[in-house]
Amino acid sequence: MTQVSFEHVSKIYPDGTRAVNDVNLEIRDGEFMVLVGPSGCGKTTALRMVAGLEDISEGVLRIGERVVNHVPSRDRDIAMVFQSYALYPHLSVYENIAFGLRLKKMPKSEIDQRVHRAASLLGLEEYLPRKPRALSGGQRQRVAMGRAIVREPSAFLMDEPLSNLDAKLRVQTRAEIAKLQADLAVTTIYVTHDQVEAMTMGNRVAVMRKGELQQVDDPQTLYDKPVNLFVGGFIGSPAMNLLDATIEGNGDLRAKIGEQTISLGSETLASRPALKGYVGKKVIIGIRPEDLEDASLETGAPSDRILKGRLELREALGSEIMAHFSIKAAHAETDEMREIQEDVGAADTTPQIGSSEGEAVIVGRFGARSQVKTGTEVAAVVDTRALHFFDPGTGNGIYDSAKGD
Repeated sequence: MTQVSFEHVSKIYPDGTRAVNDVNLEIRDGEFMVLVGPSGCGKTTALRMVAGLEDISEGVLRIGERVVNHVPSRDRDIAMVFQSYALYPHLSVYENIAFGLRLKKMPKSEIDQRVHRAASLLGLEEYLPRKPRALSGGQRQRVAMGRAIVREPSAFLMDEPLSNLDAKLRVQTRAEIAKLQADLAVTTIYVTHDQVEAMTMGNRVAVMRKGELQQVDDPQTLYDKPVNLFVGGFIGSPAMNLLDATIEGNGDLRAKIGEQTISLGSETLASRPALKGYVGKKVIIGIRPEDLEDASLETGAPSDRILKGRLELREALGSEIMAHFSIKAAHAETDEMREIQEDVGAADTTPQIGSSEGEAVIVGRFGARSQVKTGTEVAAVVDTRALHFFDPGTGNGIYDSAKGD
């Protein structure tokens, strides 16, 4: 059994920078664990510590039962796949896959058996005689995977292996990697910047920010119950709409969003009893795009759960319509949100499509039959059962207690 355990692990550089801070994480035997977060969050540094490519400043790192803090990389029984394929251009696919086994002076018959088995798993048999230059990007990445597989390691470490592929190949290859890992049942730590990759591939996902773990959970739990504003804003595509709001009422709670008010309903209070403690107080409300629907498509849509605005942009995607509409409200302005926006290349959170002062543009994922038109009024019904609430001071999700724990 191969577990990988971080016990209060930190990485501190000579200038005092804590790239990884007090991480406690156990990757189970055979698990596919994904580390995800914005650039500079420490995910790659954490992976490199497992690989033995970075020294551990504090804490204990175990692979299986063995403490590996000072064990050389070559003796850790791990295989690493990088974002660059690192193939030898003058060697054939067969020779690239076999290279590490030959260095170990493994018998020729066993090398041949392992190479062909890996090639069969990866659909590379017909390409074995070819040189890397004759392969596509996806095929080269599969060769890099094959080189790791033939070693039959205790754990795979993958550092953004799909980042050099185009969008279509990324989708195809991530499905192949996920299936391969499930078939091999080898403990795998996968680092990615792409939260869609994280959600579709991992048994569990560890979200990191500024060197610290924010939440470790299965993908659906991360999506449905983010522990804080950062996780809620980072996970999801398109991103969660995050707006300033005030909780009103006593028995039947309402959320005042700018100039509009929506009823929260008994289901919301039942799942988030801590909201009672926020009556008369400001919160940050999170609405995922799929929880906003064109009210004209909803028979009997309750009038007290509708947000009205002006359609600024209509993106027809065939199966659905992404409706960007402005409402009289304010986007949540927090350090977490600025960090997420900076990470996607939009350092300033203020400019929005068609928005002006006192307005916020939010995104709804409408059904394909929606007839909304740019520049006209749109009414969107809110699925209040799926709303998210965060404390604006702590950033914590508001769930079972007044503190949002």
